[in-house]
Amino acid sequence: MQTNNQPNPSDSPSGFGSSDSTGTANTPTASPQVSQKILPTAPLPESISQNIETIIALHRRSEKNVPQHQRFVETITIFFGRPVFLYSILLGIILWVIPNALPRRLGVPRFEEVPFPWLQFSLTAGSLLVTTGVLIKQERQEKLAEQRAQLSLQLNLLSEQKIAKLIALVEELRQDIPNVKNRFDPEAEIMKSPTDAHAIVDLLEETLASELANFSQEEISTQE
Repeated sequence: MQTNNQPNPSDSPSGFGSSDSTGTANTPTASPQVSQKILPTAPLPESISQNIETIIALHRRSEKNVPQHQRFVETITIFFGRPVFLYSILLGIILWVIPNALPRRLGVPRFEEVPFPWLQFSLTAGSLLVTTGVLIKQERQEKLAEQRAQLSLQLNLLSEQKIAKLIALVEELRQDIPNVKNRFDPEAEIMKSPTDAHAIVDLLEETLASELANFSQEEISTQE
């Protein structure tokens, strides 16, 4: 006796091609969208947060002392550095030159003759204004950069003094511990005292001056 191995339509898996008792095919059910999980970020350490707040406070302090008219000039200067400013200049020159360069028989009215003195005057005045605005903003940026450089130098000198003090304390602690063999460390003895910044600057200037003198003498000898 043979068994019927043909699949029964009612036994098909639910969701695709299944039918109810009336014979009507069920539409496939859409799977629910998987919501993206936002991973919580770990809070920053207290030292990093304080450093960020200090930097923001310094930036606010520098921006607070800027006069309103200088802020207006710097806002316009930002537009000078964008590509749209270049495109506007090229478009203005084209719209100025083409109508004045076309033949008169075309009937296009001319408002300036070659060599376009008003165009040259406009470009010269615009260049002067752009240069002045850029110099105004650059001067303030240089002052801010100088202040930050001085602050960095002060912090570096303070860090170097703290490191020298720590080395001195470690050396004293090493000498006081009886289980540690007392020995003379010449490098630690030198690093115990902070570095003299003036001596380093003088040494750099002398070395640079001697190198420049030797280079100039070598150039003179090669030319002879």
